[in-house]
Amino acid sequence: MLLFCAAGGSQAALTVVADYGGQPAAPFYDAINNAPNEWTAKPASRPLPSVMAPSMVLPVETPEMTPGEVDDRVLHLPGIGALYLVGDDPLSRAWLTQHAAQLNAMNAAGMVVNVKSETGLQALQALAQGGLLSPASGTDLAHRLQLSHYPVLITETGLTQQVK
Repeated sequence: MLLFCAAGGSQAALTVVADYGGQPAAPFYDAINNAPNEWTAKPASRPLPSVMAPSMVLPVETPEMTPGEVDDRVLHLPGIGALYLVGDDPLSRAWLTQHAAQLNAMNAAGMVVNVKSETGLQALQALAQGGLLSPASGTDLAHRLQLSHYPVLITETGLTQQVK
């Protein structure tokens, strides 16, 4: 008890540090190793374009997924909305042609998980009839949902190739 009282009487003043984004916090860390702050901002290796285009991420490859038959499966994914996966292949093009109107009616977002060229991407976007269709890897979804084939529609309640 006596030790606690003695320690309580010798407190150092606190310094409040707040980072509002306007000042780097690095100088506050100099005292940790007593070395001057040697951090300098590195120039970007190349400037970012003023307009980002989906074609800038091409080619997109998802080696875990290929065109093929998908068995319907019940899922519980509240909040996911409707998402479909396609590739630049004959099966996906036929599926998208057949179901584009229904996919757009449900505000489904599309991912092109395998596409090599801008021409292929543009052809798929035309088949989507104005619906959102972007190139993106499906690797994470393939692992999380144990998917190996597309085209597929993923909703809050399941995954299927049948669009109703």
